Amino acid sequence: MARPFEPAPVSDNARFDFIVVILALLTAFAPLSIDMYLPAFSAIASDYATDTHHVELSLTAFFFGLFIGQLLYGTATDKFGRKNPLYIGLAIYVVTSIGCAFAPDIQWLIALRFLQAIGACAGIVIARAVVRDLYTPQASARVFSFLILVMGVAPILAPLFGAYVTEWMGWRALFLIVAGLGVASAVTIHFVLPETRGRRYDVRMRNTGSTYWAVLRDPSFLRYSLTGAIAQSGLFAYITGSPKMFIEVFGLEPMHYSWLFGLNAIGIIGFSQLNGWLLKYHSSRKILNVSLPILAVVSIVMCVMAYFNAGFWGILLPLFAYISTLGMVFPNAMAGALAEQKERAGSASAVTGSLQFLIAGLVSAGVSQAGSFTDYAMAWVIGVAGLLAVIAYRVMRRPE
Repeated sequence: MARPFEPAPVSDNARFDFIVVILALLTAFAPLSIDMYLPAFSAIASDYATDTHHVELSLTAFFFGLFIGQLLYGTATDKFGRKNPLYIGLAIYVVTSIGCAFAPDIQWLIALRFLQAIGACAGIVIARAVVRDLYTPQASARVFSFLILVMGVAPILAPLFGAYVTEWMGWRALFLIVAGLGVASAVTIHFVLPETRGRRYDVRMRNTGSTYWAVLRDPSFLRYSLTGAIAQSGLFAYITGSPKMFIEVFGLEPMHYSWLFGLNAIGIIGFSQLNGWLLKYHSSRKILNVSLPILAVVSIVMCVMAYFNAGFWGILLPLFAYISTLGMVFPNAMAGALAEQKERAGSASAVTGSLQFLIAGLVSAGVSQAGSFTDYAMAWVIGVAGLLAVIAYRVMRRPE
């Protein structure tokens, strides 16, 4: 039998070296695949002779793919190491991205987007697990803040890039571009990213269900994971509903919508970096205890604005506040969820990610359906998400 792999040393010093940048890029594959094609919704609908509601289903399918795919990688990355499952995920991503580029109709695009997400989510699960391998909970919260910084660049640049590519090359070129990025990432990972876990012979794939169930039964994990997932579902409601609201209802040009999307991304980047600075002086739990009530207040404002049909600025201002506050809520919730999951870091990362995107998929489908009845569906759903996140965090608190 091969000699057991020696675990990577856990550090309190969150050094932002090239490895951390690679991890951030891995987590950016999913948001890049989401945000880049948002300005192309109208072009895709026109090409397939359908409406934007059917195009939105390709986004919903992507969210459900992220939900299911992460469960496939959880135990596998704990058993076979971090890098081998990552290679498999990237291969799936590249092949299905090429398939999306040549999809003959909207049904094929929806199906391929589901499979594309299964490949993309390997980077999410494994990057989080590697962070847990290398850093303590307090340091990991700072690393997650940095991951959000890089992930936040995608919503700034991707829609702008996607709008230009769609205009000059057509929307199908977008999927060929991300396929090329997948190939480049696999090559870079091979030469740069070290193996932080290695193969474990004591982890059994047949125990996957019981391992996930053990993670879910951990009250601390469930509290932080569910809080972060519900809070971030507001972000996915925004991603799904914002093209319709700002382009069709408020009349923005696709290019102007891309700039607005980037503005909100700047908010989450700024607050995530503020969070990283605050973590030098305060615990992640204390920051979460303050930022969540702020999210609740913003959610209430969002609901009030939707009720009074407040118009462009009435929605944009609380929306900006909500998305920005997520930059402080999500990294601390994620750090709290994984803090006590050392030996099950991969499985715990998969479960929390799957919870996140299960809720995201349901919310995305809800926004798409509710959009047939109200122009402010996105705002209502975001408002409810913020309130439910705070309720979950308070109700699931363990007695002191």
